[in-house]
Amino acid sequence: MWENQTMITEFILLGFSIGSEIQIFLFVLFSLFYVLTLLGNGIILGLICLDSHLHIPMYFFLSHLSIVDISYASNNVPKMLVILLNKGKTISFAPCIMQIFLYLAFAHVECLILVVMSYDRYVAICHPLRYTVIMSWRLCTTLTIISWAFSFLLALVHVVLILRLPFCGPQEVNHFFCEILSVLKLACADTQLNQLVIFTACVFILVGPLCLVLISYMRILSAILRIQSGEGRKKAFSTCSSHLCVVGLFFGSAIIMYMTPKSSHPEEQQKILSLFYSLFNPMLNPLIYSLRNAEVKGALRRIVLGKGRPS
Repeated sequence: MWENQTMITEFILLGFSIGSEIQIFLFVLFSLFYVLTLLGNGIILGLICLDSHLHIPMYFFLSHLSIVDISYASNNVPKMLVILLNKGKTISFAPCIMQIFLYLAFAHVECLILVVMSYDRYVAICHPLRYTVIMSWRLCTTLTIISWAFSFLLALVHVVLILRLPFCGPQEVNHFFCEILSVLKLACADTQLNQLVIFTACVFILVGPLCLVLISYMRILSAILRIQSGEGRKKAFSTCSSHLCVVGLFFGSAIIMYMTPKSSHPEEQQKILSLFYSLFNPMLNPLIYSLRNAEVKGALRRIVLGKGRPS
């Protein structure tokens, strides 16, 4: 059926349908956001590595979240900035597929790391006397390795299913990066299997983890309300509020993007939604954790004063 059709070897990323002046403004704005993403997550990583007070499971998982945010943004944002300058809108087939693979892998890792972080908070608040026994470094390392390995394996499944499809035109991807749904629209073959796998993966990687997070926080809330001391309740809430903000931003934008009917979201609106988990969330995560976390701010002061390294 496809033998006599020419297979395309590159795609054209259309980017945003806006005027040139607005594109320049967005280039400057998004460049600033990207720098803040690298700087903020880099500072979080540096503090966790250098300050011995942060060598606990909660910040071990937070360091992995920062690595994911840096990698996630670096996979999508540089190409978007080039497109905003009306340069380099083409992308070869292999780099496009690699971008899809990394984009999915890092997104899946973030979902699972957020779940593991909620479990860590559940153990810390609901079982404080057994915290060090339950959240051993062996368990933390195992949970992290499983999160990364499963995420990359699932992303590989999506890529293998894409590679079986022929792409014979058109070659214009109506997005600012190789987003999987936008690329699938260009396949000149039935993509129902791909769509089914994407939906199934969303159920297991978005809805499932979100339910686990909600269950954890229902039990956490119940435990906090039983605390007699007002100061104790405030401290317990403060350790969870940052994580809840990050969970709401990430899962909210991802579920709207991939779990709601596409007819309710025009393509330009889908691009804006993509910005949330490609740029805004990675930039906001370190700000949320630093501004609402006394331990992170304390670590920054100790590092500045030269008192943060372990003896």
